[in-house]
Amino acid sequence: MTESTNSQRGAAPPGENGAAPVNTPEGPVLEAPLTPPNPPNEKKVVRVGDRIFRTMATASGAFVVALIAAIGLFLLIRAIPALHANEANFLLSGRWETGDPEHLAFGIVDLAWITVASSVFALVLAMPVAAGIALFLTQYAPRVLARPFAYVVDLLAAVPSVIYGLWGALVLAPVLKPVAVWLNTHLGWIPIFGDGNVPADSGSNVFTAGIVLAVMILPIITGVAREVFARTPSAQIEGALALGATKWEVVRTTVWPFGRSGFVGGSMLGLGRALGETVALTVILSYTYEGPHYSIFDAGATFASRIALGSAEFNNNLTVGAYIAAGLVLFVSTFAVNALARWIESSSGRGKE
Repeated sequence: MTESTNSQRGAAPPGENGAAPVNTPEGPVLEAPLTPPNPPNEKKVVRVGDRIFRTMATASGAFVVALIAAIGLFLLIRAIPALHANEANFLLSGRWETGDPEHLAFGIVDLAWITVASSVFALVLAMPVAAGIALFLTQYAPRVLARPFAYVVDLLAAVPSVIYGLWGALVLAPVLKPVAVWLNTHLGWIPIFGDGNVPADSGSNVFTAGIVLAVMILPIITGVAREVFARTPSAQIEGALALGATKWEVVRTTVWPFGRSGFVGGSMLGLGRALGETVALTVILSYTYEGPHYSIFDAGATFASRIALGSAEFNNNLTVGAYIAAGLVLFVSTFAVNALARWIESSSGRGKE
């Protein structure tokens, strides 16, 4: 009788929804309910608004992809006849003679050099400055100063390209002449600083154009880097500070490793912007028929500025096709650079999960 009473006292009361009680040393615990909370025959309700929004979002994404494909297809179709009529090697020749449709001779090697040299030079200048600004605004500057300073940097992207071109040709170029002459005189034994196809003190060269481009892409790289660095987990920063790390050690061991891939992705977006710049480089670079010497003191034309300068020659399909062929190369290049930037950013996101 005593054993029966004790067993009844130690037993847990039955749970709700048919849950079976289980006695443990810590006390009675209820198992999972024997019946599921949602009956299997219950249908999921799909709202009409959700279905419409999903359809519109899917259609918008498909439209963008179709638009990009249509642009590429259009460029390819219009460029093929001119490429068939071309009397020069399109990829290896530096000639650009499109005035006579019966004797077209055009190549992109010179355009590619000026485009790549000015853009890469701008990227080399802009990346360390953008990283310093982003780290200062997110880690060192007080909040009262960080927000307005960030607005000032972002406003650089709102300045029209023609203003940058006029500033570079009329203001910056005269200031940079002594620097260009010094580099050409003392470092001319390095091919990149050697004599170009124009004098080093002319101001209308890749050197000046690259510095102007660096200022133009600075807000793009800074904006992306600032957002990435600001998302560093606060627990990691506080943990490093608790271990006695200085502010610089926190940046070097926590903030920079976390945002490095995002910073590189933002730099690639800036490079894509620099590759397609037109008006500013048209103002700064003086087009010359002499081939480049593969120096930063070369003058010439980029893909975009060559197309802008040659718009007066658009009088027949073959001539237009020659410029469209150059535009196709620029389209593929910028698309590849931006795709690489997105891949770097997505890879960075997967690595932090």
